[in-house]
Amino acid sequence: MRTILVATAIICAIGLGSCSDERGPTEPTPRQVGVVVAKPEPLVQGGAITGEVRARVQTDLSFRVSGKIIERLVEVGQSVKAGQLLARIDPEEQKAELDVAAANLQSAEAQQTQAQLAYDRQQSLFRTQVTTRAALDQAQEALLTAQASTKSAQALLETAQDTLSYTELKADADGVITARNAEVGQVAQAAQLVFTLAHDGDRDAVFEVVESAFLRPIDGDGTVTLLSDPSQKITAKVREISPTIDSSTGTIKVKVAISSDAPIPLGAPVVGRFNYVSQNVIQLPWSAMTSKDGKPAVWIVDPASSAVSARAVDVAGYETGSFIVKSGVSEGEVVVTDGTKFLRPGEIVSYVKEASK
Repeated sequence: MRTILVATAIICAIGLGSCSDERGPTEPTPRQVGVVVAKPEPLVQGGAITGEVRARVQTDLSFRVSGKIIERLVEVGQSVKAGQLLARIDPEEQKAELDVAAANLQSAEAQQTQAQLAYDRQQSLFRTQVTTRAALDQAQEALLTAQASTKSAQALLETAQDTLSYTELKADADGVITARNAEVGQVAQAAQLVFTLAHDGDRDAVFEVVESAFLRPIDGDGTVTLLSDPSQKITAKVREISPTIDSSTGTIKVKVAISSDAPIPLGAPVVGRFNYVSQNVIQLPWSAMTSKDGKPAVWIVDPASSAVSARAVDVAGYETGSFIVKSGVSEGEVVVTDGTKFLRPGEIVSYVKEASK
């Protein structure tokens, strides 16, 4: 009985071994991945930026002389006319200088009168051969000196008059006072900012934006809307882009022209929208991005062998749900978009082509 059992076990072992040898090693199943075919498509980019409305022309008003402010006649937000008096400083010092200049002019005129009489007298004596030529020349020199002194005194008087007028600060154009930086009783220095005047007329929407936002050309006009009322859309055109970057904010100033007829008040917060000129680019979904040597890359499928390889790419920009490839991928190449985390170079994959979107 024992002999029979051993023989049976040997026969079974031989049978199993022969079955295993007949099947041989099995081939691994190719990994199923999702792919897209790279295809350049037109891209219209744009954005929304926030800013505020300002006057096209804005003037900082200040006194041209120093003094104590004794009167302020306007408030912020008040409309003013050209030549309207806005503020006044104490004019006592300037009045004293004007009195001195007037007295100097009177003295110079008196000296000129005396020099003129002396010259006329010398001329009469010279004609009658009573005086010498040297005395006549001396009288003429004194007259010319007196005349020059009179002109100098007259100029000083006019300067003193102008200085006295500088004690009154007046509007240089029709507009609205948008800022005040001095109060009655304060000693204002010459050229110190006192008022800011926004001139009537066309206005600008002013935006502070990062430099890269306007490196590409803008396609046509943009639109400006009130932040408080998005239903009001006004066509606007980029009028000025600052050539320098603000060192404190790292932004550039962009001014967009708004017609004076637009129902947008000064200082109102607005939203500006614009589009770049359309260009053909290759866009890939975020899921296609991987990394190679610490740089952005994608997996490329060789259509002939179905083998994959990682290739570094240069990314031009990032969009919602996708990224723009600047270089590294050509039209018609097959890019893996699903299953990239488990791939290794040279691996054979299975896929179904579909055009990129």
